[in-house]
Amino acid sequence: MNFHNSWISFWGARQFQDWGPGYTSFSNAGLDGGVRGGETPIVGSTLPVLYSADLDATEQTVRAAGAQVTQHHEFPGGRRFHFVDPCGKELAVWTKVESN
Repeated sequence: MNFHNSWISFWGARQFQDWGPGYTSFSNAGLDGGVRGGETPIVGSTLPVLYSADLDATEQTVRAAGAQVTQHHEFPGGRRFHFVDPCGKELAVWTKVESN
């Protein structure tokens, strides 16, 4: 499966627009944006961090979609997990944890 098809399959956005080799935009998925593929991800570069109100359910969904969960962290006020999507890009998802 090529980058484009892997990315669409994993992220499942509702609308895609191809703008030429290696670049696709997405919309109507609660977020609009774009992705350029075909490059080797750079470990240690910018880490996109997404928010989820239900971190455990999101982790299950991410795993079921084919991502590899690589780290779990707890920190004051929240927790998060990191994952690598099928295209090799690292992202994280966090949620708020109420202090007792």
